[in-house]
Amino acid sequence: MDNEYEVKVTRQALEHMRGIVHYISYDLMNPKAADNLLDDLKSSILKLSVLPKKHPLIEEEPWRSEGVRKIIVKNFLVYYWIDDEGNKVYVTAVIYNKRDQIKQLKNMDMQ
Repeated sequence: MDNEYEVKVTRQALEHMRGIVHYISYDLMNPKAADNLLDDLKSSILKLSVLPKKHPLIEEEPWRSEGVRKIIVKNFLVYYWIDDEGNKVYVTAVIYNKRDQIKQLKNMDMQ
C-alpha cells in the first residue's frame, strides 16, 4: 500500500479559496453555498493524502512535464503536484472552471 502524503496548501491556493468564498458569500449573497463549497474543497484536498497519483497529469505544457495534476470540485479545478521524495502533495491553485485555464496557470506559483 502507498504511504500517506502530507498535503500542503500554498499561500496562493489559500488566497484563491478565500477569494472564491468571499465572492460567493458577499457578491452572490449566498454564504451557505460558500460554506458548502469550502467544505467540499477541504474534503477533496485532504483526500489527496492517499493515492494522489490516481488523478492524471494535466494536458497543458509545460505544467504536464512539471507533474501538475488536477481534481474537479464542483465548478472549480484544484491543481497540485506531488513531491515523492518528501512524501508531500502541494496544492497550488483553485480556479473557476470557466476561466481561461492557461492564463491562470501562467500565474501559478509552484510553491
